Amino acid sequence: MGLLTFSINVTLDGCIDHQEGIADDETHAFFTRLMDEAGAMLWGRVTYEMMESYWPAVARGEVQAAPAMREWSAKLEAKPKYVVSSTRTDFPWTHSHHIAGDLRMGVQQLKGATPDGVILGSGKLAAELDRLNLIDEYKLLVHPRIAGHGPTLFESGLPSTRRLELIAAKPLRNGAVAMHYRRGR
Repeated sequence: MGLLTFSINVTLDGCIDHQEGIADDETHAFFTRLMDEAGAMLWGRVTYEMMESYWPAVARGEVQAAPAMREWSAKLEAKPKYVVSSTRTDFPWTHSHHIAGDLRMGVQQLKGATPDGVILGSGKLAAELDRLNLIDEYKLLVHPRIAGHGPTLFESGLPSTRRLELIAAKPLRNGAVAMHYRRGR
C-alpha cells in the first residue's frame, strides 16, 4: 500500500494561499521531484479547478512559462489525478478520476492501488483526511513569509494533536525550508 503524503506551500503563520509562497525554479523543482516520486495526485474540487484552469494550457504551450514550470506542467499532464467532489462528476483533464461516495473507502482503495504513493495537495481535504487518520506523511514547503490572512493550515481544526516525527529538513536558497514529517505511531 502506498503512502498518502500531504504536501503544500505554507507561510510561517500557516497561510496556504497559493499566491503567498515563492514561485521560482527552485520551488517548482521541489514539487516536480515530489510528483516524480509519487504514483498519483489527490485534490479536492476547488484545488482541481484552480490547477485545471492553468496547467493544461502551459502543457500545450499556450501560456508563456519558465522551463521549470513547463517541466512541471508536462509531468502533471501525464500523472493520474484523483478528485474528491460531491458537487462535480465530470473531470475532463487528462488522466483525471473522480472519487465519490465514502471518502475513507475511496482513499484507502487509492492508496492500495498506488504503491508509489499519492500526493495530497488540498488544504481542506487534508483536514478531513487527517481526521480519518489517512495521512501518512507531511512534506511542507515553509516559506519565509507572514501573510496575516487565510486560508490557514487545518483552520477547521482537528480532534486531537498530531505527533509527528521529523524525517528531514532542507533549506532552499530562496529561504524556504522543505520539511518532511512522518505521522507518529
